[in-house]
Amino acid sequence: MWNQPYLETCCRSALHRLMLAGEAGRPAGLKDGPCLVRLAEDGFARTRPDGRFEPTVEGRARHGVEIVGVAEP
Repeated sequence: MWNQPYLETCCRSALHRLMLAGEAGRPAGLKDGPCLVRLAEDGFARTRPDGRFEPTVEGRARHGVEIVGVAEP
């Protein structure tokens, strides 16, 4: 049974862009800002001290399952 929060298409896209940003992170204030905030509220991202978003361990795992299609261990 699926027991994780549902991610809207826009939030899945924001998670993917967050992963593509790598070490640079995603800046706040972009069009996907509300999705980045939601990802942070759900524990899939966090805000760094410099104000940029980065994925959490949970976010990387969710990206692997939902975007890349890698099964959870």
